[in-house]
Amino acid sequence: MVHTFELTSVGARAVVDLAGGRLASLQIGGLELLITEGAKPTRWGSFPMAPWAGRLPFGKLHFQGQVYDFPITSPPHANHGTSHLQDWTRLDDRTIHTELVAPWPFGGHVRQTFDLVELSSTEGSLTIAISVHADDQPMPALAGWHPWFRRQLDRGEPALLIVDPGAAYEMDESMIPTGRLVNPPPPPWNECFVNLAADPLIRWIGAVDLRVSSSFDHWVVFTEPEHAICVEPQSGPPNQINTQPFIVTPGAPLTGSMTLSWTLH
Repeated sequence: MVHTFELTSVGARAVVDLAGGRLASLQIGGLELLITEGAKPTRWGSFPMAPWAGRLPFGKLHFQGQVYDFPITSPPHANHGTSHLQDWTRLDDRTIHTELVAPWPFGGHVRQTFDLVELSSTEGSLTIAISVHADDQPMPALAGWHPWFRRQLDRGEPALLIVDPGAAYEMDESMIPTGRLVNPPPPPWNECFVNLAADPLIRWIGAVDLRVSSSFDHWVVFTEPEHAICVEPQSGPPNQINTQPFIVTPGAPLTGSMTLSWTLH
């Protein structure tokens, strides 16, 4: 069975892996921008985070007076939802779908669409849209994407991240937001930012400029790894699914999009 499919243009090639619903490869002018393999499913490509994004504290979800336990995937928390661990089905040339199954207790499903646009031989964009749907009961949701961009491409200088956040969420000792906004700390970062002055830009001088834009307004930026940079748009901060969740109801999904726009040098 074929588990991947491609979207191509003159200057770009994107590969979608149905195992996890992730963008497994993004090549611009023959240059691979993503980390294309990893020891864990949360360490490579650009994967969807649903029905929650980021850290779920100690694997516990509180909803409508009940407490639901989830496997600890990154001790002491359950990270990045479950959709990246599931098989997805291709519905058409640009749409994929997965049913939300155990350990998620509410049912529902997630869809993604992929749209590759060629502006010229050196410019283009890839837009990925996500929607988290309820089946027959309301459920909380928090969604986003977790791209792993290479610091060093096959040509050009190491990646330079240009981002100007207005504020960061204060984190407790377990790296869970306290709800308080503070001034952004100096890098390296493992932070959730809001109020960005402009969309984040990754510049590989002598190779590619890549701008990351999103309808979501929260950004987890992870620059601690030596080999990669993660710029992660999310519908809210980590643990918002517990503190102030978006409630998905039948016919009223949580929706959002991420666009990767490039200029080849």
